Amino acid sequence: MKRYTLLVAALLAFYNLPAMALDLGIDSASIEGGYSPNDDGDVGMTRVGVQWDWGVKWFETSSLYLGGYWDAQAGWWHSGDDDIGDFSITPVFRLQANASSGFVPYAEFAVGAHMLTEKNITKHRVFSTNFQFGDHVGAGFRFGDKAEYDLGYRYQHLSNASIDTPNPGINFHELRFTYHF
Repeated sequence: MKRYTLLVAALLAFYNLPAMALDLGIDSASIEGGYSPNDDGDVGMTRVGVQWDWGVKWFETSSLYLGGYWDAQAGWWHSGDDDIGDFSITPVFRLQANASSGFVPYAEFAVGAHMLTEKNITKHRVFSTNFQFGDHVGAGFRFGDKAEYDLGYRYQHLSNASIDTPNPGINFHELRFTYHF
């Protein structure tokens, strides 16, 4: 039941987000889902987020550029009877085609900070710290008349970078949809 309540709350937040985003300087909002196939039980994940574009175009050519954005997210992991809340802030670098409409492909990479509400998600996957680093690589494309829609795939790894042991880490395959205001 918790999962459906969170999903409904996220959809309602998305409905009102464009009006709130203008006041906060938010450039886009996202929703993503993923899973982590594990020997000790699969882990499902859902997140919602907001993004602030850096407004820079490094190494710009006629065909592409390197840009970036801040990605702030709140999420939820679930496996069996275990649930974890996940709050993160991540600087994301994106190599993108230099176009403002149509089909605009991109690749991205990032390393950010995550704070988990619990330390275990399955019987055998116990993290030693609530603080985790999250890095990802991804690819996707923006589309629409103003490239306002964004659909992408991410492969994400979370671990504490050996701050403490055990450090089992976890990997997620994620599908993400973003709307740019």
